[in-house]
Amino acid sequence: MNSILSQYMMRTILASTALVLVVLLALAGLFEFIAELEDLQNDYEAPQAVLYAILRLPILAFEMMPVSALIGSLLGLGSLAANSEIIVMRSAGLSVSKLAGMVGKTGFVMLVFTALIGEFIGPPLEYYARDMRIEARFGQEDERLGNSTWVRDGSAYLHLQRVNSEFEFGSLYVYRFSESNALESIARAENAGIDNDDRWRLENFRETQFRNDGVQAVESTLTVEDFDVDAELLGNALAKPSSLSLRGLLSYIDYQKRNALDARMFETELWYRVSRTFAVMVMPVLALAFVFGNLRTGGTGSRLMIGVIIGLAYYLGSEMLANSGQVFDLEPAFVSWLPSIVLVIVTAIALSRVR
Repeated sequence: MNSILSQYMMRTILASTALVLVVLLALAGLFEFIAELEDLQNDYEAPQAVLYAILRLPILAFEMMPVSALIGSLLGLGSLAANSEIIVMRSAGLSVSKLAGMVGKTGFVMLVFTALIGEFIGPPLEYYARDMRIEARFGQEDERLGNSTWVRDGSAYLHLQRVNSEFEFGSLYVYRFSESNALESIARAENAGIDNDDRWRLENFRETQFRNDGVQAVESTLTVEDFDVDAELLGNALAKPSSLSLRGLLSYIDYQKRNALDARMFETELWYRVSRTFAVMVMPVLALAFVFGNLRTGGTGSRLMIGVIIGLAYYLGSEMLANSGQVFDLEPAFVSWLPSIVLVIVTAIALSRVR
């Protein structure tokens, strides 16, 4: 019997959450398209702007899942409560903890769905969308296509003047320092790239070495270097934190820490994403606590309003803490998990008050 009731509640909550998510994504996609109209130029026209907005829908779905889960659960469970179905379940011997466990299973299903989107679907599509947008706006022949970036490999600092989606770097400058931070050499390659074995091929390489007995210049038509920076790591360096998967974030955080670089921004994104995914599982349980109160007799509008208020409070609180954590140098894990911890505490208190 419990299994049948659990499946029934799961179907109800998932159907309501899916409907809410579709509505929110439709609105978000429309706003995304409208915002892109100001940047139309060259080959980036209205059809490309529509494609860009569509490609960003998965990452927007990931960001909206906690709010969608809460509103959808409030609507689904609220309808069950309004029809006295939850009261019948309680009368049949189901305790609040058992009902919370059933709802929690639905939350776990949504957690898995959210994690899959946030890891395998959203980040690569967003990265492709941004790359497509740049190519369409500036064109392949434009010098602005690509990004200039700095990367560090131990005592060597690499300045890549132009990096495009094919990992063609154009000019490359290499600055090497000693253990005492004294400049040992400056080198420039007219063109650089990474081969299939992750070796750096530097064309028309010229290096000026600074020694105790003078300065020496070295030139070569082709030089192969084994920098500890491969194509995947370089791609992570060029992408925004939101465009990286958890694996990419962990890899890039490890690289930054190995090279004594500041990894707070990427650590904040990592913990922010993990805590947001966890919050998806808590939202249906929180909604359950509300349906035992005034929302049992309230209408759909009141449930929707409660869900919007709590969801916005959680979203704005998460964003504010994540941004302020970077400004004031706070612990990324703490500021990212704090809203979810507060959510769990509020849920526990609300359930404990149910009789």
